[in-house]
Amino acid sequence: MKIVDLRSDTVTKPSKEMFEAILNAKLGDDVYGEDPTVNKLEEMAAQKMGKEAALLVTSGTQGNLVSVMANTNKGEEVILESESHIYYYEVGGIAAVANLLVKTVKGERGVLGPGDVEDAIRPKNIHMPLTRLVCIENTHNRAGGTVWKPEQIKAVSDVVEDKGLNLYMDGARVFNSAVAQNIDVKKMTRYVDSVMFCLSKGLACPVGSVICGTEEFIEKARKYRKMLGGGMRQAGIIAAPGIIALESMVERLEEDHKNAQILAKGLKDLGFDINPVDVHTNILVFDVDNADNFLNTLRKNGINASKFGEKRVRMVTHLGIAETDIDRVLEIIETIF
Repeated sequence: MKIVDLRSDTVTKPSKEMFEAILNAKLGDDVYGEDPTVNKLEEMAAQKMGKEAALLVTSGTQGNLVSVMANTNKGEEVILESESHIYYYEVGGIAAVANLLVKTVKGERGVLGPGDVEDAIRPKNIHMPLTRLVCIENTHNRAGGTVWKPEQIKAVSDVVEDKGLNLYMDGARVFNSAVAQNIDVKKMTRYVDSVMFCLSKGLACPVGSVICGTEEFIEKARKYRKMLGGGMRQAGIIAAPGIIALESMVERLEEDHKNAQILAKGLKDLGFDINPVDVHTNILVFDVDNADNFLNTLRKNGINASKFGEKRVRMVTHLGIAETDIDRVLEIIETIF
């Protein structure tokens, strides 16, 4: 029985073209800046994001931590959305490693309001930590793949710039956001000082993420990457699939969004509390009576999904999930529940 794995778009497998690119990659020592494949990927990434420079990192979590460290000084404060990935899923690295204080702000389906951001910024006071950085997440995972519109990013950027702070985007799935809105990704990244995007999610690479920003920012980030054990030497074998991804995997994300819509509409028709209009990209989050029972029953029938709370479930479409798989999932759920 084929397993339909809807736990995450991290379970994607590299394409044949990616494997061939790995075998044929020109390699060097990236710590010395001598891996031509890594250099090419970083140049492509910076250009796509509209930034001066880029840096390959091992993962989105490492990319977020390195970026936060390069944007701040120890003891300063960072503003995060209350259910952001940095706050929720990264093992407290922002405190344990970066030595930063966090202030959380509740967003509207993951999107921060500029007024709420402004209210959260500390006044300059000898008794208080200095607010240095605001982080946004686009798309927002726990909000169900919600996109940030360019005008929403600009509104927060205006506040951040006026207060002399930095604005960072956890853009792990920022290409999903761009494809969903049918816009160039630079229409969003132009308003942030630095950004990270993942190669290993919807773009289907086996490993890796890229951070982008000014040359000065990347120089600092490169040193922090080394500190955290991210100097990967002949990293061209990781970068080669990333080049393929940027060349041919971005537009393909539309297929994942289409399948997510089919799944959302099907679940709604079966009586689940989900509004397809709220499904912006490839992530669905919906309520059930008991998440453990629901997921265990699905697993016995060849379907994997993720627990997002005692009564919440997440499903994610990705490369390798076809429309026929979605039909099968809906048929099984209808039969069982």
